[in-house]
Amino acid sequence: MSAADSITELSQRHHFQPAIGRRHACGCLLSAAFCCLPGLKAQAAALAADALELTEVAAGVYVFHGVHEEATGANLGAIANVAVITGREAVAVVDTGGSLAWGTRLHSAIRSLTPLPVRHVINSHVHPDHIFGNAAFDGDEPEIWGHYKLPESLTARGQFYLEQVKEVLGSAAEGTRVVAPTRLVKGVQELDLGGRALLLESHPTAHTDNDLTVFDAATGTLFASDLLFMERLPAIDGSLNGWLSVMAALQSFPADRVVPGHGPVSAPWPAALDPQQRYLQRLRADLRDLIAAGIPMEKAVETAGQAERVHWRLFDDYNARNVVTAYAELEWE
Repeated sequence: MSAADSITELSQRHHFQPAIGRRHACGCLLSAAFCCLPGLKAQAAALAADALELTEVAAGVYVFHGVHEEATGANLGAIANVAVITGREAVAVVDTGGSLAWGTRLHSAIRSLTPLPVRHVINSHVHPDHIFGNAAFDGDEPEIWGHYKLPESLTARGQFYLEQVKEVLGSAAEGTRVVAPTRLVKGVQELDLGGRALLLESHPTAHTDNDLTVFDAATGTLFASDLLFMERLPAIDGSLNGWLSVMAALQSFPADRVVPGHGPVSAPWPAALDPQQRYLQRLRADLRDLIAAGIPMEKAVETAGQAERVHWRLFDDYNARNVVTAYAELEWE
């Protein structure tokens, strides 16, 4: 395959979330492996049955640490951080994981934690590692909150994402389905858990065009979800310039700590933004120079952002994709 053909393939995959990543191209083989290898099926089944570990990062705020891997049947798609917030009267869940099986584990962990009802499920954005555990909460009949552009994105991508999750997770994806939001946020929306107010805020196009953050005023905890990647490379599925702009606006947000979408369960705010900002600024500067020099996209992937390679996990999985996405944006500046 030529370099140009490789870039074309990356461009065609632009709208597929990095939660599945480049392995989705061989998803049918992975699916067959999970269906046919008893050891892997047993591993997934054991994981589904194990108690879920939640870390209390602030009073009444619990976070599950997503693994720094691509989604597989063995990890049930649990590659993103998800959070549980308890008030005096109710519980809110920020993202639900990458499969029904894992969402069911989360639901069981919450029931072990508190008998309070789960009244709110908050979907931070459209990507499958954050929303495909929603169905595990059907019995609670919660309000499902999302960015006002989330329904449109789900209509465009939801079925495709679901098919890819089933291919990659194999039998571990059984029962996973798309669950649409029932309440939409445009601007700022306040939720009351009983003595605990949560502020939900929609943002302009950045990581995606449907990013939603949550702020717990009681503890000063900001749930940035995938507006903040730590340790593993950020993945652009919206706008590079937009993401840098949203980050600049968030820097002054009066939080004490942040829960990133990927990375540690919490980190000091706003210092946690620095590595991601450095990478995105480096990528933009490199691409602007390459575009000005007339370097085509298929050559730009070889050098743009490479100075950051030593700082990030999964760099080789996602930097080329970021280059393709950002190049298409920046060449029209």
